[in-house]
Amino acid sequence: MNKLLALGMSLSALLVTPVFAHEDDDPVIVSVTVDQLERRFRDGDDSWALDAEAWVGTDLNKLWLKLDAERSRSDTEALELQLLYGRAFSPYWEWLVGVRQDIDPDPSRTWGVVGVQGLAPYFVETELSLFIGDDGDVAAQLDLEYELLFTQQLILQPELSLKAYGQDDEDSGQGSGLADISFGLRLRYEIRPEFALYVGWQWSKQYGDTADYSRAAGSPTEQGMAVVGLKIWF
Repeated sequence: MNKLLALGMSLSALLVTPVFAHEDDDPVIVSVTVDQLERRFRDGDDSWALDAEAWVGTDLNKLWLKLDAERSRSDTEALELQLLYGRAFSPYWEWLVGVRQDIDPDPSRTWGVVGVQGLAPYFVETELSLFIGDDGDVAAQLDLEYELLFTQQLILQPELSLKAYGQDDEDSGQGSGLADISFGLRLRYEIRPEFALYVGWQWSKQYGDTADYSRAAGSPTEQGMAVVGLKIWF
């Protein structure tokens, strides 16, 4: 675990250094986005979820910090951090490399990350990531988002996420193959360009051995929930 963290930090430090050498031509910018800060309503077990990211850098080189968390009552159900270096290879796409730390649920996991993110045809925001664990485990995740503008302030945002694993991991409840699919639909109203409120629906379903692990633990393999939240960016 320590070796992966050290490798990710070393790569980030080495690759980001050239950015500041040309800051006069391509100034350094800082961006912070809270994409989702929401309350999720589900059959007597409501939860709070946070999906946020920040980056510092230029059009060519960026250092990313990504956070994904969910808390139900007094328990943290999920807490994931990613530290990534991004290098643009076209006007709309960049390579990503770094580390991911799964803090919750137990047992914690550390992964190396290699991925790509950008804007696909028809303005679909796309992120594809390959994760390599310090014990040789592998996983992959595909995230897709799209924005449909009804007006300049009223926007419908569908999103789709797929996760897959290369092996069974009973300790974390993850099975090999396609593990789960989640789909969200959020309608937001931008009160200001940097602040929006939204309502929506989130659905998820588990598959294969992952679903079997959940059934054995007495947990649902499919659920839908209403959501209400806000989005902030600056």
